[in-house]
Amino acid sequence: MKRILLLLLGLCLCLCLCSCGRYGCGVPAEYEPLLDAALADSPRADSLRQLLRDTPRDERREMAFLLAYMPRGDRDTMRLGLLRENVEYACRARRTYPWTRALPDSVFLNEVLPYAAVDEVRDSWRADFYARFARRAAGCRDMRAAIDSVNRNICADVQVEYNTAREKTNQSPAESMRQHMASCTGLSVLLVDALRAAGIPARFAGTPAWHDDRGNHSWVEVWIDGRWYFTEYYPSGLDYAWFLADAGKAPADDPAHGIFAVSFRPTGERFPMVWNEDSHDVHGVDVTQRYRDLYAAYADNLAAQGTHTAVTFMMYDKPARAGRSDARVAANVDVFCGAEQMGGGRTAGPRQDMNDALRFLLEKGKTYTFRYANARGEAAEVTAEVGDGPVTVTGYME
Repeated sequence: MKRILLLLLGLCLCLCLCSCGRYGCGVPAEYEPLLDAALADSPRADSLRQLLRDTPRDERREMAFLLAYMPRGDRDTMRLGLLRENVEYACRARRTYPWTRALPDSVFLNEVLPYAAVDEVRDSWRADFYARFARRAAGCRDMRAAIDSVNRNICADVQVEYNTAREKTNQSPAESMRQHMASCTGLSVLLVDALRAAGIPARFAGTPAWHDDRGNHSWVEVWIDGRWYFTEYYPSGLDYAWFLADAGKAPADDPAHGIFAVSFRPTGERFPMVWNEDSHDVHGVDVTQRYRDLYAAYADNLAAQGTHTAVTFMMYDKPARAGRSDARVAANVDVFCGAEQMGGGRTAGPRQDMNDALRFLLEKGKTYTFRYANARGEAAEVTAEVGDGPVTVTGYME
Protein backbone atom coordinates (compact mmCIF):
# COMPACT_ATOMS: atom_id res chain seq x y z
CA MET A 1 0.00 0.00 0.00
CA LYS A 2 2.82 2.33 0.93
CA ARG A 3 4.51 1.59 -2.38
CA ILE A 4 1.32 2.45 -4.31
CA LEU A 5 0.99 5.74 -2.46
CA LEU A 6 4.60 6.63 -3.27
CA LEU A 7 4.04 5.79 -6.94
CA LEU A 8 0.91 7.97 -7.03
CA LEU A 9 2.76 10.82 -5.34
CA GLY A 10 5.59 10.52 -7.85
CA LEU A 11 3.12 10.50 -10.73
CA CYS A 12 1.39 13.61 -9.43
CA LEU A 13 4.74 15.35 -9.04
CA CYS A 14 5.72 14.34 -12.57
CA LEU A 15 2.45 15.65 -14.01
CA CYS A 16 2.89 18.90 -12.08
CA LEU A 17 6.39 19.40 -13.43
CA CYS A 18 5.34 18.52 -16.95
CA SER A 19 2.55 21.11 -16.84
CA CYS A 20 5.06 23.87 -16.06
CA GLY A 21 6.53 25.33 -19.23
CA ARG A 22 9.86 27.06 -19.66
CA TYR A 23 8.43 30.29 -18.19
CA GLY A 24 7.33 28.53 -15.02
CA CYS A 25 4.13 27.16 -13.55
CA GLY A 26 1.06 29.32 -14.00
CA VAL A 27 2.03 30.65 -17.45
CA PRO A 28 -0.38 29.20 -20.06
CA ALA A 29 1.32 27.40 -22.93
CA GLU A 30 -0.22 29.76 -25.50
CA TYR A 31 1.79 32.65 -24.04
CA GLU A 32 5.17 30.97 -24.58
CA PRO A 33 5.60 31.86 -28.28
CA LEU A 34 4.30 35.38 -27.57
CA LEU A 35 6.84 35.81 -24.78
CA ASP A 36 9.59 34.35 -26.95
CA ALA A 37 8.88 36.97 -29.60
CA ALA A 38 8.47 39.83 -27.13
CA LEU A 39 11.69 39.10 -25.25
CA ALA A 40 13.83 38.08 -28.21
CA ASP A 41 15.27 41.55 -28.82
CA SER A 42 14.66 43.20 -25.46
CA PRO A 43 17.84 44.54 -23.82
CA ARG A 44 16.57 43.41 -20.44
CA ALA A 45 15.06 40.06 -21.38
CA ASP A 46 16.79 38.34 -18.46
CA SER A 47 15.31 40.80 -15.96
CA LEU A 48 11.83 40.34 -17.40
CA ARG A 49 12.13 36.56 -17.24
CA GLN A 50 13.21 36.86 -13.62
CA LEU A 51 10.27 39.19 -12.94
CA LEU A 52 7.94 36.51 -14.28
CA ARG A 53 9.60 33.82 -12.14
CA ASP A 54 9.36 36.05 -9.04
CA THR A 55 5.66 36.75 -9.61
CA PRO A 56 3.38 34.61 -7.39
CA ARG A 57 2.21 31.57 -9.32
CA ASP A 58 -1.47 32.58 -9.25
CA GLU A 59 -0.59 35.95 -10.83
CA ARG A 60 1.86 34.77 -13.51
CA ARG A 61 -0.76 34.55 -16.23
CA GLU A 62 -1.53 38.25 -15.72
CA MET A 63 2.14 39.21 -15.78
CA ALA A 64 2.69 37.08 -18.89
CA PHE A 65 -0.23 38.83 -20.63
CA LEU A 66 1.29 42.26 -19.99
CA LEU A 67 4.80 41.23 -21.03
CA ALA A 68 3.51 39.57 -24.18
CA TYR A 69 1.45 42.52 -25.41
CA MET A 70 2.93 45.69 -23.92
CA PRO A 71 4.46 48.27 -26.30
CA ARG A 72 8.15 47.75 -26.89
CA GLY A 73 9.00 51.10 -25.31
CA ASP A 74 7.34 50.01 -22.06
CA ARG A 75 8.89 46.55 -22.22
CA ASP A 76 12.37 48.04 -22.46
CA THR A 77 12.06 50.96 -20.02
CA MET A 78 9.08 50.65 -17.66
CA ARG A 79 9.95 50.19 -14.00
CA LEU A 80 9.62 46.54 -13.04
CA GLY A 81 8.26 47.48 -9.63
CA LEU A 82 5.44 49.32 -11.34
CA LEU A 83 4.52 46.18 -13.28
CA ARG A 84 4.59 44.11 -10.08
CA GLU A 85 2.35 46.60 -8.28
CA ASN A 86 -0.10 46.77 -11.16
CA VAL A 87 -0.53 43.01 -11.35
CA GLU A 88 -0.80 42.67 -7.57
CA TYR A 89 -3.59 45.22 -7.19
CA ALA A 90 -5.50 44.15 -10.29
CA CYS A 91 -5.56 40.59 -8.95
CA ARG A 92 -6.51 41.90 -5.51
CA ALA A 93 -9.49 43.69 -7.07
CA ARG A 94 -10.56 40.44 -8.72
CA ARG A 95 -10.48 38.67 -5.38
CA THR A 96 -12.32 41.53 -3.67
CA TYR A 97 -15.23 42.40 -5.96
CA PRO A 98 -17.86 39.85 -7.01
CA TRP A 99 -18.41 41.56 -10.37
CA THR A 100 -14.69 41.25 -11.15
CA ARG A 101 -14.62 37.57 -10.21
CA ALA A 102 -17.55 36.99 -12.58
CA LEU A 103 -15.76 38.52 -15.58
CA PRO A 104 -14.59 36.37 -18.49
CA ASP A 105 -10.81 36.04 -18.30
CA SER A 106 -10.39 37.76 -21.66
CA VAL A 107 -12.24 40.87 -20.43
CA PHE A 108 -10.38 41.01 -17.12
CA LEU A 109 -7.00 40.72 -18.86
CA ASN A 110 -7.67 43.30 -21.56
CA GLU A 111 -9.87 45.86 -19.77
CA VAL A 112 -9.08 45.66 -16.02
CA LEU A 113 -5.45 44.55 -15.82
CA PRO A 114 -3.71 47.08 -18.17
CA TYR A 115 -1.59 49.77 -16.52
CA ALA A 116 -2.33 52.49 -19.10
CA ALA A 117 -5.28 53.96 -21.00
CA VAL A 118 -3.39 55.36 -24.01
CA ASP A 119 0.21 56.66 -24.24
CA GLU A 120 0.32 58.70 -21.04
CA VAL A 121 3.34 58.66 -18.69
CA ARG A 122 3.37 55.39 -16.78
CA ASP A 123 2.38 56.38 -13.23
CA SER A 124 2.18 54.31 -10.09
CA TRP A 125 -1.59 54.89 -9.82
CA ARG A 126 -2.98 51.42 -9.15
CA ALA A 127 -2.37 51.11 -5.38
CA ASP A 128 -3.42 54.72 -4.74
CA PHE A 129 -6.64 54.39 -6.75
CA TYR A 130 -7.43 51.00 -5.21
CA ALA A 131 -7.43 52.70 -1.81
CA ARG A 132 -9.29 55.81 -3.02
CA PHE A 133 -12.11 54.01 -4.79
CA ALA A 134 -12.52 50.91 -2.60
CA ARG A 135 -14.80 52.98 -0.38
CA ARG A 136 -16.86 54.00 -3.40
CA ALA A 137 -17.29 50.40 -4.55
CA ALA A 138 -17.75 48.93 -1.07
CA GLY A 139 -21.34 47.91 -0.45
CA CYS A 140 -22.39 48.23 -4.10
CA ARG A 141 -24.76 45.45 -5.05
CA ASP A 142 -23.47 45.03 -8.60
CA MET A 143 -21.21 46.48 -11.29
CA ARG A 144 -23.74 49.09 -12.43
CA ALA A 145 -23.97 50.51 -8.93
CA ALA A 146 -20.18 50.50 -8.60
CA ILE A 147 -19.78 52.33 -11.92
CA ASP A 148 -22.29 54.95 -10.82
CA SER A 149 -20.59 55.42 -7.46
CA VAL A 150 -17.08 55.81 -8.87
CA ASN A 151 -18.28 58.03 -11.74
CA ARG A 152 -20.29 60.39 -9.51
CA ASN A 153 -17.50 60.81 -6.96
CA ILE A 154 -14.28 60.85 -9.00
CA CYS A 155 -14.17 64.62 -9.42
CA ALA A 156 -14.34 65.18 -5.66
CA ASP A 157 -11.91 62.34 -4.96
CA VAL A 158 -9.12 63.44 -7.30
CA GLN A 159 -9.81 67.20 -7.33
CA VAL A 160 -9.37 67.60 -11.09
CA GLU A 161 -11.57 69.79 -13.29
CA TYR A 162 -11.76 70.36 -17.03
CA ASN A 163 -9.45 73.19 -18.09
CA THR A 164 -7.71 73.76 -21.42
CA ALA A 165 -4.87 75.53 -19.57
CA ARG A 166 -3.50 72.09 -18.60
CA GLU A 167 0.13 71.36 -19.48
CA LYS A 168 -0.56 68.76 -22.16
CA THR A 169 -3.27 66.64 -23.70
CA ASN A 170 -2.38 63.08 -22.70
CA GLN A 171 -1.74 63.67 -19.01
CA SER A 172 -1.23 60.81 -16.59
CA PRO A 173 -3.23 60.68 -13.34
CA ALA A 174 -0.34 62.17 -11.35
CA GLU A 175 0.13 65.02 -13.84
CA SER A 176 -3.56 65.92 -13.79
CA MET A 177 -3.85 65.68 -10.01
CA ARG A 178 -0.79 67.88 -9.54
CA GLN A 179 -2.30 70.62 -11.70
CA HIS A 180 -5.93 70.00 -10.63
CA MET A 181 -6.87 70.32 -14.31
CA ALA A 182 -7.03 68.25 -17.49
CA SER A 183 -8.59 68.18 -20.96
CA CYS A 184 -11.18 65.57 -21.93
CA THR A 185 -8.28 63.21 -22.70
CA GLY A 186 -6.71 63.52 -19.26
CA LEU A 187 -10.12 63.28 -17.57
CA SER A 188 -10.84 60.08 -19.50
CA VAL A 189 -7.51 58.58 -18.43
CA LEU A 190 -8.41 59.33 -14.80
CA LEU A 191 -11.82 57.70 -15.11
CA VAL A 192 -10.52 54.60 -16.89
CA ASP A 193 -7.95 54.06 -14.15
CA ALA A 194 -10.43 54.70 -11.31
CA LEU A 195 -12.89 52.18 -12.73
CA ARG A 196 -10.18 49.58 -13.31
CA ALA A 197 -8.97 50.06 -9.74
CA ALA A 198 -12.47 49.01 -8.61
CA GLY A 199 -12.32 45.93 -10.83
CA ILE A 200 -14.59 47.40 -13.52
CA PRO A 201 -13.73 46.77 -17.20
CA ALA A 202 -13.10 50.17 -18.78
CA ARG A 203 -11.40 51.51 -21.88
CA PHE A 204 -10.56 54.85 -23.46
CA ALA A 205 -12.66 55.90 -26.48
CA GLY A 206 -13.02 58.88 -28.78
CA THR A 207 -12.79 60.34 -32.27
CA PRO A 208 -9.90 62.09 -34.03
CA ALA A 209 -12.44 64.52 -35.56
CA TRP A 210 -16.21 64.92 -35.61
CA HIS A 211 -18.03 64.36 -38.91
CA ASP A 212 -18.01 68.13 -39.60
CA ASP A 213 -14.37 68.65 -38.54
CA ARG A 214 -15.56 70.74 -35.61
CA GLY A 215 -13.01 69.25 -33.24
CA ASN A 216 -12.35 65.97 -31.42
CA HIS A 217 -13.36 64.40 -28.13
CA SER A 218 -12.43 61.60 -25.72
CA TRP A 219 -14.59 59.63 -23.30
CA VAL A 220 -14.82 56.21 -21.58
CA GLU A 221 -16.54 52.90 -22.23
CA VAL A 222 -17.51 50.35 -19.56
CA TRP A 223 -18.37 46.67 -20.06
CA ILE A 224 -21.50 45.25 -18.41
CA ASP A 225 -22.79 41.73 -19.04
CA GLY A 226 -21.31 41.38 -22.50
CA ARG A 227 -22.03 44.88 -23.79
CA TRP A 228 -20.12 48.16 -23.94
CA TYR A 229 -21.70 51.42 -22.71
CA PHE A 230 -20.25 54.93 -22.83
CA THR A 231 -19.91 57.48 -20.07
CA GLU A 232 -17.84 60.57 -19.21
CA TYR A 233 -15.86 62.04 -16.33
CA TYR A 234 -18.83 64.36 -15.73
CA PRO A 235 -21.56 61.72 -15.95
CA SER A 236 -25.04 62.10 -17.35
CA GLY A 237 -25.88 58.39 -17.38
CA LEU A 238 -24.77 55.38 -19.39
CA ASP A 239 -25.15 55.72 -23.16
CA TYR A 240 -26.28 59.33 -22.85
CA ALA A 241 -24.15 62.43 -23.33
CA TRP A 242 -24.15 65.71 -25.21
CA PHE A 243 -21.98 64.22 -27.98
CA LEU A 244 -24.26 61.30 -28.88
CA ALA A 245 -25.69 63.06 -31.94
CA ASP A 246 -22.19 63.88 -33.19
CA ALA A 247 -20.95 60.34 -32.61
CA GLY A 248 -24.10 59.01 -34.28
CA LYS A 249 -23.31 60.96 -37.43
CA ALA A 250 -19.78 59.57 -37.76
CA PRO A 251 -19.32 58.17 -41.29
CA ALA A 252 -18.65 54.47 -41.61
CA ASP A 253 -15.25 53.30 -42.92
CA ASP A 254 -13.67 56.73 -42.38
CA PRO A 255 -10.65 56.52 -40.02
CA ALA A 256 -10.34 60.31 -39.94
CA HIS A 257 -13.84 60.77 -38.51
CA GLY A 258 -14.70 57.39 -36.98
CA ILE A 259 -15.27 56.38 -33.37
CA PHE A 260 -12.60 54.15 -31.81
CA ALA A 261 -11.92 52.37 -28.54
CA VAL A 262 -8.56 51.24 -27.15
CA SER A 263 -7.47 47.62 -26.79
CA PHE A 264 -4.32 46.52 -24.93
CA ARG A 265 -4.27 43.30 -26.93
CA PRO A 266 -3.32 43.83 -30.61
CA THR A 267 -6.29 44.11 -32.98
CA GLY A 268 -4.68 44.83 -36.33
CA GLU A 269 -5.85 48.45 -36.08
CA ARG A 270 -4.36 51.45 -34.30
CA PHE A 271 -6.14 53.92 -32.07
CA PRO A 272 -5.78 57.37 -33.70
CA MET A 273 -4.34 59.87 -31.22
CA VAL A 274 -4.57 63.46 -32.44
CA TRP A 275 -1.88 64.47 -29.94
CA ASN A 276 0.51 61.82 -31.30
CA GLU A 277 -0.60 61.18 -34.87
CA ASP A 278 2.45 59.15 -35.96
CA SER A 279 2.21 56.62 -33.13
CA HIS A 280 1.10 53.04 -33.81
CA ASP A 281 1.73 51.84 -30.25
CA VAL A 282 -1.90 51.96 -29.07
CA HIS A 283 -4.24 49.36 -30.54
CA GLY A 284 -7.79 50.27 -31.50
CA VAL A 285 -11.23 48.91 -32.29
CA ASP A 286 -13.53 50.70 -34.74
CA VAL A 287 -16.87 51.08 -32.90
CA THR A 288 -18.43 53.64 -35.26
CA GLN A 289 -21.42 51.52 -36.25
CA ARG A 290 -22.43 50.96 -32.64
CA TYR A 291 -22.70 54.71 -32.07
CA ARG A 292 -24.62 55.18 -35.31
CA ASP A 293 -27.07 52.52 -34.17
CA LEU A 294 -27.34 53.99 -30.67
CA TYR A 295 -28.17 57.44 -31.97
CA ALA A 296 -30.68 56.15 -34.52
CA ALA A 297 -32.51 54.23 -31.77
CA TYR A 298 -32.37 57.27 -29.47
CA ALA A 299 -33.81 59.59 -32.14
CA ASP A 300 -36.55 57.09 -33.05
CA ASN A 301 -37.51 56.75 -29.40
CA LEU A 302 -37.77 60.52 -28.91
CA ALA A 303 -39.86 60.87 -32.06
CA ALA A 304 -42.23 58.16 -30.83
CA GLN A 305 -42.59 59.86 -27.45
CA GLY A 306 -43.37 63.23 -29.01
CA THR A 307 -41.33 65.03 -26.34
CA HIS A 308 -38.75 66.59 -28.67
CA THR A 309 -38.77 68.68 -31.81
CA ALA A 310 -36.31 69.69 -34.51
CA VAL A 311 -34.42 72.94 -33.99
CA THR A 312 -32.48 74.33 -36.97
CA PHE A 313 -29.66 76.82 -36.46
CA MET A 314 -28.63 79.08 -39.35
CA MET A 315 -25.62 81.43 -39.32
CA TYR A 316 -25.38 84.52 -41.56
CA ASP A 317 -22.74 87.20 -41.89
CA LYS A 318 -25.13 90.10 -41.04
CA PRO A 319 -28.87 90.63 -40.36
CA ALA A 320 -29.46 92.51 -43.62
CA ARG A 321 -28.41 89.45 -45.62
CA ALA A 322 -30.35 86.81 -43.66
CA GLY A 323 -31.93 84.17 -45.86
CA ARG A 324 -29.40 84.51 -48.68
CA SER A 325 -27.43 81.40 -49.57
CA ASP A 326 -24.22 83.35 -50.18
CA ALA A 327 -24.52 85.05 -46.78
CA ARG A 328 -24.31 81.83 -44.79
CA VAL A 329 -21.24 81.30 -42.60
CA ALA A 330 -19.72 78.02 -41.44
CA ALA A 331 -19.17 78.24 -37.67
CA ASN A 332 -19.02 75.99 -34.63
CA VAL A 333 -22.10 76.23 -32.42
CA ASP A 334 -22.78 74.63 -29.01
CA VAL A 335 -26.26 74.46 -27.49
CA PHE A 336 -26.96 74.55 -23.75
CA CYS A 337 -30.00 74.18 -21.53
CA GLY A 338 -28.92 76.06 -18.44
CA ALA A 339 -25.42 74.82 -17.62
CA GLU A 340 -25.84 71.46 -19.37
CA GLN A 341 -24.51 71.12 -22.87
CA MET A 342 -27.05 69.44 -25.12
CA GLY A 343 -24.98 69.15 -28.27
CA GLY A 344 -22.94 70.96 -30.83
CA GLY A 345 -22.29 71.19 -34.53
CA ARG A 346 -21.08 73.25 -37.46
CA THR A 347 -23.35 75.43 -39.58
CA ALA A 348 -23.42 75.19 -43.36
CA GLY A 349 -21.36 77.63 -45.42
CA PRO A 350 -22.31 79.49 -48.63
CA ARG A 351 -21.40 76.65 -51.00
CA GLN A 352 -23.49 73.99 -49.31
CA ASP A 353 -27.03 73.05 -50.27
CA MET A 354 -29.68 75.22 -48.60
CA ASN A 355 -31.23 72.05 -47.16
CA ASP A 356 -27.92 71.22 -45.49
CA ALA A 357 -28.46 72.86 -42.11
CA LEU A 358 -27.36 72.30 -38.53
CA ARG A 359 -30.23 70.59 -36.69
CA PHE A 360 -30.73 69.53 -33.11
CA LEU A 361 -33.41 67.33 -31.55
CA LEU A 362 -34.35 69.23 -28.37
CA GLU A 363 -36.95 68.79 -25.68
CA LYS A 364 -40.07 70.88 -26.03
CA GLY A 365 -41.05 73.60 -23.58
CA LYS A 366 -37.52 74.65 -22.61
CA THR A 367 -35.18 77.57 -23.24
CA TYR A 368 -31.87 76.97 -24.99
CA THR A 369 -28.75 79.06 -25.49
CA PHE A 370 -26.70 78.73 -28.69
CA ARG A 371 -23.09 79.86 -28.25
CA TYR A 372 -20.43 80.61 -30.85
CA ALA A 373 -17.53 82.98 -31.62
CA ASN A 374 -18.33 85.95 -33.87
CA ALA A 375 -16.19 87.43 -36.64
CA ARG A 376 -14.07 89.31 -34.07
CA GLY A 377 -13.47 86.13 -32.05
CA GLU A 378 -15.73 87.31 -29.26
CA ALA A 379 -18.16 85.05 -27.45
CA ALA A 380 -21.68 85.45 -28.80
CA GLU A 381 -24.95 83.71 -28.02
CA VAL A 382 -28.60 83.48 -29.06
CA THR A 383 -31.36 82.34 -26.71
CA ALA A 384 -34.54 80.70 -27.99
CA GLU A 385 -37.62 79.15 -26.44
CA VAL A 386 -38.67 75.85 -27.96
CA GLY A 387 -42.37 75.11 -28.08
CA ASP A 388 -44.33 72.27 -29.62
CA GLY A 389 -43.26 72.67 -33.23
CA PRO A 390 -40.02 72.90 -35.21
CA VAL A 391 -37.99 76.08 -34.67
CA THR A 392 -35.37 77.90 -36.72
CA VAL A 393 -32.81 79.96 -34.75
CA THR A 394 -30.56 82.49 -36.46
CA GLY A 395 -27.15 83.79 -35.46
CA TYR A 396 -24.99 86.51 -37.00
CA MET A 397 -21.23 86.85 -37.25
CA GLU A 398 -21.40 90.68 -37.41
